[in-house]
Amino acid sequence: MMLSSDLEGAMPLGAFLAGDGFAHALDRLAAAHGNADRRAAASFWSLYYFSALTIPYVVAGRMQAALPVGYDEMTIALAEDGLPRAFGLPHEGSWGDGGGLLGLVTPLVEGHLARVVELFKEKAGISAKLAWNNAAVYIDYAVNATEPTSNGEDHWPSRPLFDRPQLAGGRRNPFHGCLRREIEGGQAHCRRRVCCLRYMLPGIPSCGELCALPSQRKQ
Repeated sequence: MMLSSDLEGAMPLGAFLAGDGFAHALDRLAAAHGNADRRAAASFWSLYYFSALTIPYVVAGRMQAALPVGYDEMTIALAEDGLPRAFGLPHEGSWGDGGGLLGLVTPLVEGHLARVVELFKEKAGISAKLAWNNAAVYIDYAVNATEPTSNGEDHWPSRPLFDRPQLAGGRRNPFHGCLRREIEGGQAHCRRRVCCLRYMLPGIPSCGELCALPSQRKQ
């Protein structure tokens, strides 16, 4: 993430996703993987999108910084293969208390993710459940990575986001049940509810133990 004024190749995010730019980017990505399944290519594209969006947002929020990630205010730049390269922000944000994990995530859901998930469904054919699950894994990563202490193998700082049916303010929590913890072979594993389909792209490995499909966890 950087300021839009500093981002080379920046395009207004809303116009890109709602217009033809998104479709053309998916065409480039699918072609780069042997004209792979378009739905799998779209899901893979969204993984880059959600990682570049949610990890900086959560890390900043955990340090009491609120980044301006409103959908209508941002820009996006792409790499040569059509994947998201960077996001542009209108300003540097502000300092404040995010109000805990659910308080931190709620503005991101309401001001950005809800609209993007619907666009991914409309323009790329990936289900809302799949898109929310793709976003969930990076929020989970960012929260867990910024937790200062660990209290055993089952310590899971982001658990409330996936256990509670409502976000701050009472909105339905789209992340509820997206990830779960399972004990297997004496080890705790985090598992997705919905597969991201990346295994359908030639040359792209599965996500290992995180995968919702048992058959793909050892690939």
